[in-house]
Amino acid sequence: MHKKIFVIPSWLRVRHLMLVCLSLLVAGAQPASAGLLEDLTDGQHVLLMRHADAPGVGDPPGYKLDQCSTQRNLGEMGRQQSVLIGRWLTAQGLSSAKIFSSAWCRCADTARLLALGPVTIEPSLNSFFDDMSLAKSQTTALQTFVAASLKAYPKQPLILVTHHVNIEAFTGRVVAVGDMVLARVKPDGSHVSHQVFPSPRP
Repeated sequence: MHKKIFVIPSWLRVRHLMLVCLSLLVAGAQPASAGLLEDLTDGQHVLLMRHADAPGVGDPPGYKLDQCSTQRNLGEMGRQQSVLIGRWLTAQGLSSAKIFSSAWCRCADTARLLALGPVTIEPSLNSFFDDMSLAKSQTTALQTFVAASLKAYPKQPLILVTHHVNIEAFTGRVVAVGDMVLARVKPDGSHVSHQVFPSPRP
């Protein structure tokens, strides 16, 4: 009696191999954001975020902080990007957060579109792009604010939406629009170390 030998078509073998490889990759992959929520609720970390995409550089001459129409603002891509960032953070387990923002409209709009809670304007997050001589004093003010906020809200994620010059001065890291920097700090609010999470994009 002859046994029947079933030959699997080559296209099916390839498809099966691809599915196996994909399943192994998914099962073995550790998301870059593993532990983000835990870090943000340990009283030693804050999440600094550069505002989302706003076409152009700097602001128009004579702009005013209380008039968004005079500033460089988020474009449609930036608004979509902000929503995606909020969804990404939600997927990491953040259902809400204490959110603080620079007074610039592109930062405040980014913060609101995250949809993770009310937004409070914080002067220490304001840009000093127009006067770089303010970098040291502004960074010191930010450290003081971070220390006070972590003491006031030790178990709540803190999200600080600001500008690239502020993040670079605080952490030494240059980031793209919408990028997030998880910063570990000392009790006085000064930077110890950081990890960058690239922004999801439309």
